[in-house]
Amino acid sequence: MGKLTHMDSTGQATMVDVSKKAVTRRIARASGKVSMRPETARAIRDCQTPKGDPLETARLAGIQAAKRTADLIPLCHPLLIEHVDVTAELGDDAVYLAANIVVTGKTGAEMEALTAVSVAALTVYDMCKAIDRGMTIEAVRLEAKSGGKSGAFTRDTGAASQ
Repeated sequence: MGKLTHMDSTGQATMVDVSKKAVTRRIARASGKVSMRPETARAIRDCQTPKGDPLETARLAGIQAAKRTADLIPLCHPLLIEHVDVTAELGDDAVYLAANIVVTGKTGAEMEALTAVSVAALTVYDMCKAIDRGMTIEAVRLEAKSGGKSGAFTRDTGAASQ
């Protein structure tokens, strides 16, 4: 493991200087899920949730969150996001979320993808909490990224973490 990039020589948090980095096309994909009671999933499927459609609202919230990541994560660089795709798929007892981010820039889009999934998951919870406060947000994680000096990463689905 290398040196922490967000710490200066005195141990203070600092924003990384990316001024000398090359501009490359960068893609990041993250996923997560909101586990819930089967009755809650049925209510979503049957359009019986009190606040409206949680899947579409979560999808839009994730897109909005990706664009505002630098406002939420103190040391993130603001990025000119070229494409955001957030999906929310309903299973029998969970909502499965995914975000894909594309940028051309000097720093990656991993935090944007993770923020999009996290806020989408929180939105599902908010939209459904009146009928199921026991929902659990789980497994928010980076699935893959490409571009930049560190190269490509793809999660090994057989390993707990990398």
